Amino acid sequence: MRLAILADIHGNLAAFEAALDHAASQKVDQMIISGDVIIGSPDSAACWKLAQSLGCPILRGNHERYAYHYGTPQASPEWSTDKFAPLHWALNQLTEADRQTMAHLPAALHLPEAPDLFVVHATERDDHDSITAYTPEEQLAAMFPRTKERFIIRSHNHYAQTRIWNDRIIVSSGSVGLPLDGNPTAQYLLLDQTRDGWHIQHQSVPYSLQTTIQRFYDTDYLSVTGPIGRLFLRELVTASQYMVPFLRLYAQWSKTETVSLAQAVERFLNSY
Repeated sequence: MRLAILADIHGNLAAFEAALDHAASQKVDQMIISGDVIIGSPDSAACWKLAQSLGCPILRGNHERYAYHYGTPQASPEWSTDKFAPLHWALNQLTEADRQTMAHLPAALHLPEAPDLFVVHATERDDHDSITAYTPEEQLAAMFPRTKERFIIRSHNHYAQTRIWNDRIIVSSGSVGLPLDGNPTAQYLLLDQTRDGWHIQHQSVPYSLQTTIQRFYDTDYLSVTGPIGRLFLRELVTASQYMVPFLRLYAQWSKTETVSLAQAVERFLNSY
């Protein structure tokens, strides 16, 4: 059996279409969308519609959770601020039916025909956990307290990685729409079932980056989403981390001075 795992599309329609075209040429038996279809680039609704049209399993990512929890008691008060303007943009595109569908997405996937495989957006514990090459093993155990499968397939961190954990293998799929490894391509994962487990092939597919960049301007996305939209665009173009480093610095600055989000982003982009 051959599987294609696509994740972290983040509203980048051109990248999503390129990854799907490439996966189709690989004659996959099953496609799986492992969360975060929406929020980032301007075309969340189009990506969500395309994902649903595939008739394949779709897992819940943290960004789907933001969408269906928005306006409910489970939502963070911070979600209504300008820091989450891209979320507001996506919500204006999505219908209530879309949000309800997202609310019922599974958090993880077990395939009966692949008993040694566990697929999840981030970890079994939380949809926001990160795993790096140096994450301590005791933390991994806390992230996967009940997982027994040998192969753990996850996404969320936006770069491809294979991590050995005792007798298990944790594979991070990479990001279709917003990779952060310095290569602005549409990245996804191919898995081939063998007698000894799964053969792992990380895929990097060129796509029309300029098409997605142009969408930021043609749709007024940048003017509506403001400073955070600028950071998403910078991440898209450079395929490198801007959002998380900025938010960490902004939190530090806010403890000692009054600085607006726009001022903070301008300082960050000019100085770091």
